[in-house]
Amino acid sequence: MALPKLKKDAPPEEIAVLHEQAKRASELMKALSHETRLMILCLLNEQEMSVTEIEQIVGVPQATVSQQLARLRLERFVATRREGRMIYYRIADSEVAAVVESLYDVFCRPVRE
Repeated sequence: MALPKLKKDAPPEEIAVLHEQAKRASELMKALSHETRLMILCLLNEQEMSVTEIEQIVGVPQATVSQQLARLRLERFVATRREGRMIYYRIADSEVAAVVESLYDVFCRPVRE
């Protein structure tokens, strides 16, 4: 895929928008740079899950899963739904889902097929 080239005489407004988008991308990449958070997002990209379900699959303590989910909630990358005493998590941002799907295609799909 060929990317458009930024012209040398691009208006300052266009440069400012690019800076803001770079900041957003950087924040997403920081969140994805943690192995457990990335695994959680991969799982949530497949389906909505509870902390217990995530804990069983990822194999880390419940406190760790909860801590990483709190960070993802803070970034507004995941959302919750309560059903009785259970809280279910899902990806809340389509941009996050798209990046996670791309990473899956590059790193996971080849070893899972």
